Amino acid sequence: MKQLLSGIWQWSWFSDEKQIDFNGLFLNVGEHKILIDPPPMTAEVSTFIRRQGGLDYIIVTNRDHAREAETYQAEFRCQMLVPDLDAPHMDLKPTRTFKDGELLPGGIWVIQLNHQKSLGESALYIQQGKGVLIVGDALIGKPSGSMSLLAPEKYSDVTRAREGLRRLLKYNFDSILVGDGASIIGEAKQAVERALQA
Repeated sequence: MKQLLSGIWQWSWFSDEKQIDFNGLFLNVGEHKILIDPPPMTAEVSTFIRRQGGLDYIIVTNRDHAREAETYQAEFRCQMLVPDLDAPHMDLKPTRTFKDGELLPGGIWVIQLNHQKSLGESALYIQQGKGVLIVGDALIGKPSGSMSLLAPEKYSDVTRAREGLRRLLKYNFDSILVGDGASIIGEAKQAVERALQA
């Protein structure tokens, strides 16, 4: 487990198929302990979470990031939250769904993004420090230190997808934590701006 920011840790699982790190986040925010988009975890990661007091919630950012959410929901006996627009397309039984503009436990705001790979693609925003943005498939951290969109064929219209992501620039954030690739701590908003100019 690697601590990225106060109360936020990340672990990674390398996908041979995609040739990129799949990242999971553990947040200990306020009175809540939350996993986001969890890939497989090692015994060390599981032990770390148990030592923190277990889990209250798992949040899934889009239909393709369910990953091991169902397994860990059963293991840690916690609630699972997924985007309302993606829920009908997922083989999960969430505790509840969320929608754009909703405030989730832990002070996490939902930012639904239009014209992405899935209808419910949602970024998560935390007003901690200089601001923290968490994304699933909206952007990937590749190459390291940069942000990029998924391959053009993943979208019905890549130009509209890029326009949809411009909504993120309305928020103040200095760190972006990604589900795929390398997260950026510090000057992350500038990296997002560069990605959307391409």
